[in-house]
Amino acid sequence: MAVSGPARTLARERAMQFVFAISFTNYDWEEVLDEFWETNPSRHNVREYGNFLIRGVFKHIGAIEDNLIESLKGWTPDRVGKVEWAILQVATYEILFVEEVPGKVAINEALELAKRYAAEESPTFINGVLDRILQSTRTAKPVQS
Repeated sequence: MAVSGPARTLARERAMQFVFAISFTNYDWEEVLDEFWETNPSRHNVREYGNFLIRGVFKHIGAIEDNLIESLKGWTPDRVGKVEWAILQVATYEILFVEEVPGKVAINEALELAKRYAAEESPTFINGVLDRILQSTRTAKPVQS
């Protein structure tokens, strides 16, 4: 997918915002995706990569959450803030399933989102979780569903 760096950064932000918003509703994500883009207008390439990320997260939600839970180390998912969880889900999808995105890039982008949207200590926490996921992909296949 030929989408440049700044467009991908904004697409990641939009994907995180969508995943975060869905976490508060019982809405079918597919039914409200177009409405999300209507209220968050974005260039075509941002929307294209954002949709790619959103669809990927929900298609692989089981594997993503299994890998996250395994990587929390002393935490349970209910202790993780919803913003942080949405950031982790999008980044984990990229690490596990998007070969064209280096894992370190996915982590760095997640850290930038955490600095903008999450609590002050969140970047350190997110870095640790995502680094464990990245390391596990180098030594074994990810848990997939």
